[in-house]
Parts: sequence; C-alpha cells; structure tokens
Amino acid sequence: MDQEPGYRVEPLESHHDRAAFSCGVVELDRYFHHQAGQDRKRDLAVAFILTSDGKTIAGFYTLSQHSIQIADLPEGQAKKLPPLPIGVTLLGRMAMSQGLQGQGLGEFLLMDALKRAWILSQQIASWAVVVDAKAGAREFYLKYEFVPMPSNPDRLFLTMKTIKRLFF
Repeated sequence: MDQEPGYRVEPLESHHDRAAFSCGVVELDRYFHHQAGQDRKRDLAVAFILTSDGKTIAGFYTLSQHSIQIADLPEGQAKKLPPLPIGVTLLGRMAMSQGLQGQGLGEFLLMDALKRAWILSQQIASWAVVVDAKAGAREFYLKYEFVPMPSNPDRLFLTMKTIKRLFF
C-alpha cells in the first residue's frame, strides 16, 4: 500500500497504545479501547491502525466479511446480480485521533482500507465494500463515490469494480 509520509498502516497488536487513542466519539473510542482486540481474537473483525512510530495510534479501521440482500440495492445494481445474498467486505469502523482530524489522513486510511479489500477480494470473493456511516460521516463517503442503499441511506457501498478503477 502507498504510505502517507511518516505513517504506515499495520494490523492492531498488543504493543500499540490503544488507551491513548481518542477520536472524540464515545462509541468509537469505547469499541477501540475495549472490543477491537476481542473481535480479532474471535475472528469477527480485524483492526488496522495508522501509526508513525509503531506504538502511537493516529487512526484505525476494521474490516470483516459480511453479506447483503439484493433487495437492499438500487434497482440498476440488483438486476445484474443473482437473487442470493451477496458477499461483501464490511468497513465496520473508522476513526482518526482528534488532534489529527482534518489533515487528510482519513482519506489515506479509507484508501488503504479500499485497496486492502480489493486485494483480498481477489482471493475471497467480495462484490463491494459496505459501510454504515455514523452521524456526520455520510458526506465523507459520498465524496468517494459510495452509493446509498435505498432501504437505508446511511448504509453505503462501493463496488470492487469501482475500487479497482481507483488503483489499477
């Protein structure tokens, strides 16, 4: 993956300082401090962190396998797919440290997540990346061509076909 100068993305490990991380959203901070490690141990989600020194966490995101129903997609998309649940990659949570917000690192994290999801989709099929946008985050994802699902406008998706065009 391309690197932001001075930063790298790596899987969350026990030596990373989770306790010092705060994005300012209680729900996301609580998840990251108390649940992210447990989700990894139980193979429910993998957290990836953005760090400059291998310990301090500037931001994070989580990825896991998921499925969506064809009926939840816009009609034009649904017509092209079989009437079965479709495998997707869930970008479950993403957050930046409060002191680093607004510096473009969120975009860097998102691009890393999308590229990682696309690469993995070449080994384990995934039709799209899906995200449930939290309050205030919906516009962020729309800037990157995520499409709202008609049944839930805060649930957005970006097809692997579109992601491939971003990188390859």
